[in-house]
Amino acid sequence: MKDRLCKIKMLAMDVDGTLTAGDMILFDGHQVKRFNVYDGLGTRLAMNYGLGIAWITGNTSAAVADRAKSLGVTDVYQDARYKTEALRSLCASYSLNMDEIAYMGDDLNDIPALELAGVAIAVANACDEVKERADIVTRRSGGHGAVREVIEMVLKARGEWEAAVQSFLCELKREQQDESGPEAVA
Repeated sequence: MKDRLCKIKMLAMDVDGTLTAGDMILFDGHQVKRFNVYDGLGTRLAMNYGLGIAWITGNTSAAVADRAKSLGVTDVYQDARYKTEALRSLCASYSLNMDEIAYMGDDLNDIPALELAGVAIAVANACDEVKERADIVTRRSGGHGAVREVIEMVLKARGEWEAAVQSFLCELKREQQDESGPEAVA
């Protein structure tokens, strides 16, 4: 599996049930979604190290667009009934082969995309039909750090995890110094 993971250049995923726990709260006519901060930081690390991130959902939600914008995720496909079309679009946009795309999902509507992608990943709480077709089943459930778990797997397979962590910590230190001013640097 490590050989297949080190080829991955794009991690595409379902949103509801994969990036979130699948809860849909309607409040005053708007959907409210709960996103996991580990997945968010993992997403930033991935993109900093050239691992593309794409979100593909059959739903349409301002919460998804807002979270994607806050993380810098630009490949967001909402109202995507046929997720395989989104995967083909990603291949065309980034000159990728399908074996360079990993897809994460949790439910029946993800199966065609899982079967098309180079690496098929099911979250721990996925339905049995998805787990049966997956190359990898995460230890964590959707919305509870499963995306971060997979990002770590891919970056480790590519030999980039430690460098990604160190780069993030250096960036954080620079930002802190910039906010504190020159007198804070000892």
